Amino acid sequence: MMTSICAHLQQIIGSIDQTVQQTGRQPGSVKLVAVTKTVPAILVKEAMNCGHMLFGENYLQEAQEKISQLGHGARWHFIGRLQSNKCRDVASLFDMVETVDRVKVAQRLNEQAESLGRRLNVLVQVNIGEETQKSGVMPEETKALLEVITTCSSLNCHGLMALPPYFDAPDKSRPYFRLLRQLSEQCAQKELFYNNQQVELSMGMSGDYVAAIEEGATIIRVGTAIFGARPPQGVTQ
Repeated sequence: MMTSICAHLQQIIGSIDQTVQQTGRQPGSVKLVAVTKTVPAILVKEAMNCGHMLFGENYLQEAQEKISQLGHGARWHFIGRLQSNKCRDVASLFDMVETVDRVKVAQRLNEQAESLGRRLNVLVQVNIGEETQKSGVMPEETKALLEVITTCSSLNCHGLMALPPYFDAPDKSRPYFRLLRQLSEQCAQKELFYNNQQVELSMGMSGDYVAAIEEGATIIRVGTAIFGARPPQGVTQ
């Protein structure tokens, strides 16, 4: 299994590098978040042994269990739906929270980060497809949320994140990736990010990450293409 995980990582990183080169972007400008939702800690450890150290988790309790087993050598992004009553634990455990989608969560994260004496990196999740079943701030409300976050002294908002509607053909996701990039550019012009010259765009997963990179992604979130089909929930050993 370790060999296959290493091979999958190498294949994806090679694909990232090739796409970055073809689009004329700077080498190293795209980060790979290996999504470990329901992936046993032993397989995450094997990915770490292959040299990969950036992971994404959707569920706080599952992440707490894995990180306690694996230690704190890796970096962790929270990529799941965030409840305000979980903000303290999330603020203490993760290096970045990609799913800030409302004022209450932003303010709560800010309070908890401040009490912990740290500055927390965040992204705003945009419901780019305006789908009722998905989290995320609506595109037209994104600037207002970012304006609130600029007043949060313990949050650094580095960019936007989105989960477009599912399609069986990657090219069908392109308009949504493009919309997110354009929205980020508009927000950067208004100086609503921590670094308006280097805005992060987290978009693209196993089936469409190449198209996402071509449309401007700087972070891609890939799970199945690395670890294979997910095991049953609750399996963490």
